[in-house]
Amino acid sequence: MNKRVIVIPAYFEEEVLDSTISTLTQILEQLSEEKKISGGSTLLVVNDGSTDQTWSIIENYHKSNHFVSGINLSRNYGHQNALWAGMTAASVDADLLITIDADLQDDPKSIIEMVDKYHAGYDVVYGVRNNRESDTFFKRASANLFYKLMNKLGVNIIPNHADFRLIDRRVLKQLLQFPERNLFLRGMLPLVGFSSTKVFYKRRARQAGKSKYPLHKMLLLAWDGITSFSEVPIRSIIVFGFLLVFLSAFYVLYGLIRWATGHTETGWTSLMVSIWLLGGIQLIVIGIVGEYIGKIFKEVKRRPRFIIQDDLYTKPKPPRMKNSDSSSNV
Repeated sequence: MNKRVIVIPAYFEEEVLDSTISTLTQILEQLSEEKKISGGSTLLVVNDGSTDQTWSIIENYHKSNHFVSGINLSRNYGHQNALWAGMTAASVDADLLITIDADLQDDPKSIIEMVDKYHAGYDVVYGVRNNRESDTFFKRASANLFYKLMNKLGVNIIPNHADFRLIDRRVLKQLLQFPERNLFLRGMLPLVGFSSTKVFYKRRARQAGKSKYPLHKMLLLAWDGITSFSEVPIRSIIVFGFLLVFLSAFYVLYGLIRWATGHTETGWTSLMVSIWLLGGIQLIVIGIVGEYIGKIFKEVKRRPRFIIQDDLYTKPKPPRMKNSDSSSNV
């Protein structure tokens, strides 16, 4: 019998948390009744520094719903670090672990199929969107561009897969040995290996609240993925530098020919364009190099990825009440 832990990062999710916990509780009860998991399985909700009622809701459910447990981080550490905190806590006793966002836009019913795939012998099961019809044209186009770019850069990630996945205990153990602080789980997990498969689902609309991944955060996550897993951008700078030197040599030769034939003329405009162009290129190059140096700076400091303020997961659970789906009334 497998103890299963569903890790749910939550950041200002008071509007959806009641519905989320109720839905996932029903799924755990169904799997428990079908003898696919143990009755001691857990919904581990990680409060990522929310200052609304998110943590109060988790605490109340912990008292009334024997499936629910929680971790309260000391401040907001970001989505990837919140996931890592939940996975670290669950690694103590979980036989398999599933991660899913609190908004449940990833179809929670797919969890049942994931567990079936696990029992069929797979160590990793990726939840993959079957289409992006619900996205705007810009988001759909930018996502496709990102996956193609990552593929060209040699980064092995699953297209249209976010952070909805199932992983076996031994995979989790290996994943948690990765020491880096710049987390990009979508790229890290394929590096671990082991047998894997996919479960396809239709992404749902958010029921309430606002997305915690607006455009600027999506762009930052994409940039983290690129700079954390590929040296191609910094290597391309060298190629670009040699190309400019090569073109400059031709330009010098052209200038000498013009001077020798008496066709020289003062070129203030071309001079200024050249200065501004090369100055801009230099700033871009320095910026890219700076990004990699900044990541090295974060890594060598070895600061903790997260700090836990309150931990309900390792504490003894209260006696089970009759109504396991009762509302938090917060």
